[in-house]
Amino acid sequence: MANLQPSLTIPPSFAGASPPSPSPVAGSSSGPALGQAAKDKKMASAEQLVLELCDPELRENALLELSKKREIFQDLAPLLWHSFGTIAALLQEIVSIYPSLSPPTLSPGASNRVCNALALLQCVASHPETRILFLNAHIPLYLYPFLNTTSKTRPFEYLRLTSLGVIGALVKVDDTEVISFLLQTEIIPLCLRTMEMGSELSKTVATFIVQKILLDDVGLRYICATAERFFAVGSVLANMVVSLADQPSTRLLKHIIRCYLRLSDNPRACAALQSCLPDMLKDGTFNNCLRDDPATRRWLQQLLHNVTGGGGMGGAPQPGLDHMMGI
Repeated sequence: MANLQPSLTIPPSFAGASPPSPSPVAGSSSGPALGQAAKDKKMASAEQLVLELCDPELRENALLELSKKREIFQDLAPLLWHSFGTIAALLQEIVSIYPSLSPPTLSPGASNRVCNALALLQCVASHPETRILFLNAHIPLYLYPFLNTTSKTRPFEYLRLTSLGVIGALVKVDDTEVISFLLQTEIIPLCLRTMEMGSELSKTVATFIVQKILLDDVGLRYICATAERFFAVGSVLANMVVSLADQPSTRLLKHIIRCYLRLSDNPRACAALQSCLPDMLKDGTFNNCLRDDPATRRWLQQLLHNVTGGGGMGGAPQPGLDHMMGI
């Protein structure tokens, strides 16, 4: 997977897209007509598959085909959202596996099937026409039981990763309304849990979500409003830094450093970081890891500059610092 950037496409794409249709021969007068015919055929195929989602006998195959081909079906998200019964069918797929979460008995086949449904919800979450409708319906809440699981078996890891992909699609576009909605839910504790016990890829997506929340002013104020919230985030980030010393991951380290840098924009948090920023970020432990990543090296240099007082954030004690540091 490519390095996650603030503008990244959140993984996972769990099935390869079908190969593109052959282009018409250059100079052929029938080119536009052929192109339109191919487009109409794809749309008709998508519409048929969406209809099949409401048929329990045909749903499993429709989920698989739509999830594989969702990138080539234009405007699939509005079609899914506005088709009668379709979102209800997808939610039925999600709710149907709740009994398999505890005790953890989720099979690989059931995990694949519900992840195909989640991939379609990610499509809805990422489309500008349906994103807010998706939020207003509180559909992300249906995914939170998946993020609350702790089993490290492949079916559960796959389930958590795909669920994080849906939330990641929401935060990918900078939108304070999305961040405000998520802050009213348990998304931060759930992401922190994944950052502590997930696979490297799950940790990366969860950290990206926290990063996007922090990059919004509302999110930064929320996390820095109390010592408990600040230290909940800070302690998980610090533990991840320690673990990366043994198992380096440039893409994960990038998001951890960006989270710390954003925290340093808050005066009280920056002052607190003077005592709780991991030494491994100061002593060159990750120099080799960041050798080929100049952007992250600059972020780390700016973070250290801020925390040591050079950026004007550290230095003299800030108002409310005693509260932030729990003194």
